[in-house]
Amino acid sequence: MFHPKLFDGRNVVVTGAGRGIGLEVARQFLDCGAHVIVHTGRRPEHELPDFLLLAESERRAFLVPGDFLRDGGTAEFVNTATELFGRIDVLINNAGTMLGRFPAGELTDEQYRSVVQLNQTSVVEVTRGLLPRLRAAKQAAIVNTVSISALTGGSAGSAIYSASKAFVATYSKALARELAPDGIRVNCVSPGTIVTDFHERYSSKEKLEATRRTIPLQRLGTAEDCAPAYLFLSASSLSGYVTGQVIEVNGGQLIC
Repeated sequence: MFHPKLFDGRNVVVTGAGRGIGLEVARQFLDCGAHVIVHTGRRPEHELPDFLLLAESERRAFLVPGDFLRDGGTAEFVNTATELFGRIDVLINNAGTMLGRFPAGELTDEQYRSVVQLNQTSVVEVTRGLLPRLRAAKQAAIVNTVSISALTGGSAGSAIYSASKAFVATYSKALARELAPDGIRVNCVSPGTIVTDFHERYSSKEKLEATRRTIPLQRLGTAEDCAPAYLFLSASSLSGYVTGQVIEVNGGQLIC
């Protein structure tokens, strides 16, 4: 548990925060005193948890929908975020998902473009659009979500998703070098096999159980396991000399 005032007065943007890891990251930032723009994706507000709706009523959270697959979707989100915050201390680029398992020989142009747009291009677009607000903070942090599959290549049907996450990891390292003179640190969190609706949609119970048996800690991860890494990398008091890194959160899965 982090100090409840760790991010007191800080402005935070979390994309892909309507569920899963992003939702838990937003919750922990709110618990630590931040004002948070919560990108809720395409989900209607009545499906969101009570803590978010309470934080919204108290003007601590700002719930902003946005379809990053639609033309102009990221631009609309960026415009709203810049209207709400004159300064952004932390940007969490978490929006993204596999969209489906697409075998290499059957992958359509539309499927390819959609996976790349959501997991790769939207990160570039949101980061580019919010950079003036991040520079205004003087000591800002960007944390991007990648995946263990960026290193392993993932399993069958996830080649483009995995490659897009590898792009984000390399992009983040380049940004870390480029933005260091602006006082902006850039890092990544790379979750392993985490129990969210992502795997409920794209992985069978049998596949998940087989994966669990290979993990040294002998369990799958949770959103609660992942979120503290984002807060650590966002807090200059904790990680002020850390930039250009990928923090792997996978229960030891990679060492096997």
